[in-house]
Amino acid sequence: MDLEPGEHLIFEGHPSWRSIIGFYLKGLVLIAIVAAIAYFASSTSTAVVAGLVLLLVVLGAGYLKRLFTTYTITDHRLHIRRGIIARAEQQTLVNRVQNVNTHQSVLQRMLFIGNVDFDTAAGDDYEFSFNGVAQPHDVVDAVHRAQREADANPAAPR
Repeated sequence: MDLEPGEHLIFEGHPSWRSIIGFYLKGLVLIAIVAAIAYFASSTSTAVVAGLVLLLVVLGAGYLKRLFTTYTITDHRLHIRRGIIARAEQQTLVNRVQNVNTHQSVLQRMLFIGNVDFDTAAGDDYEFSFNGVAQPHDVVDAVHRAQREADANPAAPR
């Protein structure tokens, strides 16, 4: 994200690696199925090769999915960028954020991750959230800091 003149970065991060454990577990099930089919259809070496290739694909896809999702908080706006080839971006002004909520399932609490949802002036049909972040309360603190800085500098571009 390109910063505007006078805008400064408060937080930038990605979903935690722990947030994609479910993706990796589904990948392991797929690997086991493909390796079993290859074993019964061909040979042990084919099953091992197929399993290793699929393991590399799953690990790479999970890494890229996490790497190419970026959450940014500045003193003016919140920004989400997702995607490698096809890209989706969302942003909202800090002064439009009305409520900041965190949600952690039992599994997320055990993994020290959570989702931070932002209620904005755009209404209920506009979903804006940072999903799978480590230490979600630190993100909430960063948003509150951004709001305080935006309030302290009302002449800043918005």
